[in-house]
Amino acid sequence: MLSAAAVLLLAAVLATSEALKEGECEVCVTFLGKFYGSLQEHKVDMKSDDVEKALLKSCGAAKGKENRFCYYIGATSDAATKIINEVSKPLSFHVPVDKICEKLKKKDSQICELRYDKQVDLSSVDLKKLKVKELKKILEEWGESCKGCAEKSDFIRKIAELMPKYAPAAASARTDL
Repeated sequence: MLSAAAVLLLAAVLATSEALKEGECEVCVTFLGKFYGSLQEHKVDMKSDDVEKALLKSCGAAKGKENRFCYYIGATSDAATKIINEVSKPLSFHVPVDKICEKLKKKDSQICELRYDKQVDLSSVDLKKLKVKELKKILEEWGESCKGCAEKSDFIRKIAELMPKYAPAAASARTDL
């Protein structure tokens, strides 16, 4: 038979294996962290229903990977599953977001596979060396499009034109625009 110390050691090892590793569930932890901060800031009543309504509203405005996260938890209109209560209920009890993400990982491992795309440093990158796909992505992140753009130079021109509006620090640091 196992001694009490051996049982405790085994339980400790199993408990630590469930904890999130550094950088794991990046989108989940970041999005829920920002969301929880906004709940605190707006002094939302921390009832599960109110948290769920606020989460649905937040997910309505989410884009990119955060929108995909919302889809996975069922907080978008086109979602197939609905595990939103696995987020709203624990948040209403002020459970730390990393613990919520650990539970979500057990329900749907795709949630923790989401990663943010690496951000392009617009102040130093040579736009001519980026692929058209990456240039389109910059415009998409800004909520812009390049209608009538056929050449790579058209996309670069559009980014240069919009950079002072969306990335003023990067625009002022550049000398080639």
